[in-house]
Amino acid sequence: MSAGTITAAMRRAIVERAYGCCEYCGLPDSATLAPHEPDHIVGEQHGGKTALENLAYACFRCNRFKGPNIATRDPLTAQVVVLFHPRADRWDAHFRLEGAEIVPLTGVGRGTVFLLRMN
Repeated sequence: MSAGTITAAMRRAIVERAYGCCEYCGLPDSATLAPHEPDHIVGEQHGGKTALENLAYACFRCNRFKGPNIATRDPLTAQVVVLFHPRADRWDAHFRLEGAEIVPLTGVGRGTVFLLRMN
């Protein structure tokens, strides 16, 4: 097994910890055609490890738009901001749900909504 291999046990733990929902946008995996997948919060190319504390459960769309990025620009201020980190940040500190829209509350929220094209 390579250093970056996500085992079946790790995959189960990731799904259970996320309650079967994308840890970025909140979409339940039962509402999609493409299965959710583990995402390296800090990409391996940036030194992120394949360990539970660095893995998030992500829908196909969020995972593809996030890619290996760990930062982006806040579309309001043009400042570089880190992306939302599911292990270190509280979702409700950066976002609010209004109907089906994810409303960003902070620069991190704005940057994450922008880069992941959440709405």
